[in-house]
Amino acid sequence: MVEFKDRVLLVLTNSYPDRDGRHYGGIFVKEQVGELRKHFKNVYVISPQPLGTNKMLKDYEYDNVRVFFPRFLHAPIGYFRKKLGDNFFKSALNVIKKEGLEFDLIHAHFAWPSGYAGVKLGKELGVPVVVTAHGYDVYDLPFRDKYYLEKIMWTLKTCDHVITVSRSNLDILTGKLGVPENRVSLIPNGFDGMLFKLINKEQARKKLGLPSDKKIVLSVGNLVPVKGHEFLIQASRTVLNKRKDVLFVIVGGGPLRKKLENLVGELGVREHFLFAGPRPHEEIPLWMNAADLFVLSSLSEGNPTVMFEALGVGLPFVGTAVGGVPEIITSEDYGLLCPPADPDCLAEKILIALNREWDERKIEEHGRTFAYDNVSVQILKKYREVL
Repeated sequence: MVEFKDRVLLVLTNSYPDRDGRHYGGIFVKEQVGELRKHFKNVYVISPQPLGTNKMLKDYEYDNVRVFFPRFLHAPIGYFRKKLGDNFFKSALNVIKKEGLEFDLIHAHFAWPSGYAGVKLGKELGVPVVVTAHGYDVYDLPFRDKYYLEKIMWTLKTCDHVITVSRSNLDILTGKLGVPENRVSLIPNGFDGMLFKLINKEQARKKLGLPSDKKIVLSVGNLVPVKGHEFLIQASRTVLNKRKDVLFVIVGGGPLRKKLENLVGELGVREHFLFAGPRPHEEIPLWMNAADLFVLSSLSEGNPTVMFEALGVGLPFVGTAVGGVPEIITSEDYGLLCPPADPDCLAEKILIALNREWDERKIEEHGRTFAYDNVSVQILKKYREVL
C-alpha cells in the first residue's frame, strides 16, 4: 500500500551516487531512497558538492526521483570550513527556488552539514525535518571543537526527529549530547534485498574472469584512510605464509590507491592482489557471490552498508569491532571480529574463516532482516509521526 501517495519527500545528503553507481559514496542513501520512493508521489534528492570535486556527478532522474548536485564555493580551512553548513543550505535553497520544488518532509543524512542545512530549510519553508546521524557526525565531529558542537547540538535539538544507525551512536546522542530519548530512534542501515542475493559462485567468477582454484577474500570500499586497507594488506603476508591459494580482491577507488599498490609490492604479495577499481553498484553482488570471505578492516564505522550486502548473499564476514558492526555480527555463525589497526588479529581471523565450513543460508537469513523493505517500515512509521 502506498503510504504517502500525495506527498513529496526531499532528501538532503552529503553524498549520493551518480547515475551508473560508479561514485559509490552515499550508496546507502540511494538504496534507502529506492525503497522509500515507492511510498511517495515524488522524491527529490539534493547533494551539494564543493566546486572542483566529483566532476562526474551530473543531475539525473530515475523513476519518480530527481537528483541534483548543485555546486558551491568551499575550502576545508578557516572561514570556508566554518561556513560549510550555511553554504550547503544556500546551495540547496537555490535549487529549490530555481526548480520550483515543493515538498512535505525533509530527511537529511548526517547531522553536519546536511542536517544543519536541512533544519534551516525546514524553518525557512515551514516543513518538518528528520535527521539521520550516521557515525562520525556523532562520535567524532561534535567533539573536535566548540563550533561543531554548537552547530550539531542545535541541529539535533531543533529537528523534529533524529534517527541513528547503531546502539553506540544512540548512547552518545542521549548521553554525551543530551538529546532526549523520546526524540531518537535506532533504525539500522540496510541493503537492497532484490539486488543482493545468492547466485552460483562459479558462474559469478566466470562472468568476472576470476580464477576458480583460489580462495577469494573480498573488500569493497573507498580507498581512504578510515577504511584501513593497509592493515588488510599487512595481514595478507601472514595469511599467505600459511596458504598460497588466496587471492585478495579490493573493489573501490580513491586517493590511496597508488600508496596501497606500492605497499603490496613492498611486501612481495603483488601476485595475490587484484585492485578492481570502482565498479557500478549493480555489479557488486557478482563480486560478493564470487568471494569466499568478505573483509572490512575499517578504523571506524557507523553501520556499513557493505556488511549487510555481504550477509545478504550469504558471505561470511571478518571485520573490525567498530561502530555498529558488533551489533550485527552477534554470532560467530555470521562472522569474526577483531580490534581495528591489528593486522595480526585480522590475519588470524581470516585464516580461521577460510578453513571453516560456513552455513551460507543461515548467514543469508540473518542478513535478510536488514533488507530495506523491512527497514523502511520503521522509517515510514517515524515519517507518519512527524507529519
